[in-house]
Amino acid sequence: MEELTTPIATETPAAEAPFGLRAFTPLRYLDYRYLWTGTVLMSAGQWIQQVTLGWLLYDLTGSSVLLGALNGVRALPFLVAGPIAGVAADRMDRKRLMLRTQYVLIATAIAMGILVVSGYLQPWHLFVFTLFTGMAWAFNEPVRQSMVPGVVPKSELMSAIALNSMGFNINKVLGPALGGVLIAAFGAGGNFFVQAAAYVGVLLMIYWMHVPPTPEDARHSSALANLKEGLAYVWSNPTVLALMMAAYVPRVFAVPYQTLMPVFQKDVLGVGPEGLGLLMAAPGVGAVLSVLILSTAAHGIRRKGLLLLWSLVCLGGFLILFSRIKSFPVALLALVGVGACQIMFMATTNTLLQMLTPDALRGRVMSLYMLDRGLMPAGALMAGVTAHFVGAPSTVAFMGGIVIVLALLVAWRVPRMRQLVI
Repeated sequence: MEELTTPIATETPAAEAPFGLRAFTPLRYLDYRYLWTGTVLMSAGQWIQQVTLGWLLYDLTGSSVLLGALNGVRALPFLVAGPIAGVAADRMDRKRLMLRTQYVLIATAIAMGILVVSGYLQPWHLFVFTLFTGMAWAFNEPVRQSMVPGVVPKSELMSAIALNSMGFNINKVLGPALGGVLIAAFGAGGNFFVQAAAYVGVLLMIYWMHVPPTPEDARHSSALANLKEGLAYVWSNPTVLALMMAAYVPRVFAVPYQTLMPVFQKDVLGVGPEGLGLLMAAPGVGAVLSVLILSTAAHGIRRKGLLLLWSLVCLGGFLILFSRIKSFPVALLALVGVGACQIMFMATTNTLLQMLTPDALRGRVMSLYMLDRGLMPAGALMAGVTAHFVGAPSTVAFMGGIVIVLALLVAWRVPRMRQLVI
């Protein structure tokens, strides 16, 4: 099959591809393959880093409080620098911006590896490193997200976004285990060099990729005016605003269930450490299965707004179901359902935002969408405090109920969402 660097109208429709291969039709486009491969390598590096940082910090301090603080520092840049990164994505040359952030990630990973191997590592080094890499990711992610519509046709957009989610979630399943194996084989310092090598791979993908030019609209105004324009666009568009609000609440009330897995493992389900690993991996399995289904059937899904609402309702339902279960195998199945619904909701939300947003505003809108990542520590803290007083099962059931209420509220207050056909 001929490799395509840019989408063209004469391309064979994905719906004509064999059914089992429809999920992978966006990979026919050369630039998307570079983008997708870079996403896989980036996420692998991130998961290896998270495991290694947590292991090092706990080994140095033995403090679970500092572990929570480190996660907060990782999320903070998305709240502080995220909107600025969106403005940069709409004003600057996107390829140059990605290359610069990649250089930062490579240099900091190598420096951290040298520091660990030297034996001079202190806990505060881990926090500074996490802050710098978090800033680089906050600038990198809006650019990568805003590029997807430029390297595949509109008809392939949902499949392309779903495949990106698959690349991330495969590493969500394999990354933590790989990070542990690498620590045992090469030591914690070696993990940072492995991470740097993965980021060099991403750098090559960016160099080889043909990046669509940045629209010039934003350059005619100041950066502050650009930021206000992005905020005004979201606020004045009821559908986009509803999508944003719908994206934020699950990060606070659904995703933090993961922080309570050790409680379920030990006190509710009564399994050992190996059971905890399976509980953490099960949502990733569901996510990969969901992405395969979604990207395969994407061309037949016209009412994407309705799909979004149903996936949100089902996510809340599976959380409530998981909270009531005492059987370990059934709990794993419920978590597979949680992961599947979560990724289906996120991929659909991302697709709708990409389709509804003009290219000149896409970087700013996607950076505002990614503010949800900065909200996760608040949700984790809330979940932990609530579980302390009412127990983990009741907390997760409460979280699932809030997610369902949110979905029904959006369906009622924004009726256009139900009829949204793209």
